[in-house]
Amino acid sequence: MTQFNGTPHNTAKLGDIAKTVLMPGDPLRAKFVAENFLENPVQFNNVRGMMGFTGTYKGKQVSVMGSGMGMPSIGIYSFELFNFYGVENIIRIGTAGGMSKDLDLFDVVVVDASYSESSFAETAYGYPEDVQKASEEVVNALTASAEKLGKKYHKGMVHSSDVFYQMAPLKEHGYDLLCAEMESFALFANARYLNKKAGCVLTISDIIGEDEKATTAEERQTAFKDMMEIALDTAISL
Repeated sequence: MTQFNGTPHNTAKLGDIAKTVLMPGDPLRAKFVAENFLENPVQFNNVRGMMGFTGTYKGKQVSVMGSGMGMPSIGIYSFELFNFYGVENIIRIGTAGGMSKDLDLFDVVVVDASYSESSFAETAYGYPEDVQKASEEVVNALTASAEKLGKKYHKGMVHSSDVFYQMAPLKEHGYDLLCAEMESFALFANARYLNKKAGCVLTISDIIGEDEKATTAEERQTAFKDMMEIALDTAISL
């Protein structure tokens, strides 16, 4: 039997990673979650600085690992976790730019679907749809955790973009989009293809078009306690 020696992007051994993984974009946020929320965290990866840790939360094993920015990056890391490491559930925990007038800084959004102009899903799997859905089980678990913990949240569709500095107007699409981020569309497509489960919970870090309403880099790394507690409670319920 051939020994598994990891992937080009992850040196973890089989069994090092929990069945449920939280994925922030920033690996430093993964480190922050591990050090501040997990009991006895152990680092399993640092290839390219993409840190991953496994520990326990309320006695149950949970992993947290950075995904990097954008769909190509989370596409690689989440595919490997699902396909090579036996991970069953991935919950993206990230930041987003508010597009709805109903959102303010630090509001929490539970994502049930992602719209994108990206070719990721069609190129990878032949999925032509411009919307990829989160797993219903994970969405329901996230909302149940938010309600149990008394956390206010919004739920809906987001814009998952390939472009951060978008100068051209968003093309007509007909969807009611709450906010914009850059990863969930690819994560949901991977989960769909591999018959796994994926979800996404976001914190609003800025309001698009309002420069004065934005959080600092330090706040984005450390100040999203509500989102993290919702995601962790969900992780141990799946």
